Amino acid sequence: VIAKKMNELGLNIGVATGEHMSNRILHKQFMELDSYKFVQTDPARLGGLNELLVVMLMAAKKEKPVCLHAGGVGLCEMGIHAALFDYIAISASLENRWLEYSGALHEHFTFPVKIENGRYRVPIGPGWSADMKPESLKKFAYPRGEYWKSLNQTNK
Repeated sequence: VIAKKMNELGLNIGVATGEHMSNRILHKQFMELDSYKFVQTDPARLGGLNELLVVMLMAAKKEKPVCLHAGGVGLCEMGIHAALFDYIAISASLENRWLEYSGALHEHFTFPVKIENGRYRVPIGPGWSADMKPESLKKFAYPRGEYWKSLNQTNK
């Protein structure tokens, strides 16, 4: 609705959304209704790699750039893999494509993302690069991690 109204008013502003969509069906409906210009799906919320790939392929068919949401813990680490797949196997383009960056909590990951000159570096670790360091899990796992236990002690 927002994208259509903006177009009717002659405003050439591309709408990006999709980070809260949990499946390909919602994305298909948005694409069919031309409700967004940029597919901003969330690799973690979408329901797995298979669902993500389907959305990326639909976006290519509808000529909509994929700009992944990566504003949470571990999403940057996972998102770079999906963005690379889009570039290598689907779009072969960096035009109109972005990957968000959140500068928090990367130190807790075994293979944290690296940024150089405003661009993500290709990851060096296997998988999604979402493996957390054992000491971080030990300290922050809820509710039995050392951090949470210490809070309980101070609140007594």
